[in-house]
Amino acid sequence: MNNYSNDNTARRYVANVSVVGTTQVHLRNPYIIGWWSAAFPGFGHLLLSKYIRGYMLFMWEVIVNLKSHLNLAMIYSFQGKIDLAKDVLDTRWLLMYIPVYLFAIWDSYRTTVDLNKVFLLAEHEKHRINSFSLGAIEINYLDKRSPFLSVIWSLFIPGLGQLYIHRILTAFFVIIWLIIFFYFSHALEAISLLFLGKVQESISVLDPQWLLFIPSVYGFSIFDSYMNTVENNKLYEKEQRKYLQEHYQASSFRIIKGQKVK
Repeated sequence: MNNYSNDNTARRYVANVSVVGTTQVHLRNPYIIGWWSAAFPGFGHLLLSKYIRGYMLFMWEVIVNLKSHLNLAMIYSFQGKIDLAKDVLDTRWLLMYIPVYLFAIWDSYRTTVDLNKVFLLAEHEKHRINSFSLGAIEINYLDKRSPFLSVIWSLFIPGLGQLYIHRILTAFFVIIWLIIFFYFSHALEAISLLFLGKVQESISVLDPQWLLFIPSVYGFSIFDSYMNTVENNKLYEKEQRKYLQEHYQASSFRIIKGQKVK
């Protein structure tokens, strides 16, 4: 198998198909990526497939958020209990949180702008990409998949949508952290009690510090799986079109703009 996406014959590449996933560069809105970093540091970088930086920022957010009691302070502020919100905050951790939080937003925005430029240059170069990867532990290939199904599976359990489109690294990371958040927040226990009609007991078992992480994970998983399914479909069509043109289209064929083709 020839891997055309990393054979060093081009300066830039738009995609690479490997056994752990399909990584590609495409046009993104820097403001949307920056917004996801604001929603949860690390998410913006994961959307850009900057995994190591995304993992580090994500874990920093979880650790420092818990130590500073930021989620708990947010809940008190939503309830109008401003004095309790001030009392519960640990400023020793909070003052470390702010610079990294701002860095995550700025860096994801800056990286998105740079990658958009890289994509335009790579598109102009028109280098071939690989569409099939076969390894000892996994098989990955370009094909068309349903964005709707990606969203549905992500709604059931975040990470399943990523597994559906073969984003193994993101799927593994999201599923592991979701298990951690579910366990320490007692969310599933609360849901079971709610079904039994024990509303007050259901509320009392919840740990709000851990619970507030879960909506962000659900939102990210849905958005990431949908967006990447759409972009993977575009990549599949682009690769197939290029292959058909090279192998089946006559070299003399030309489409002249402004004239009817007989």
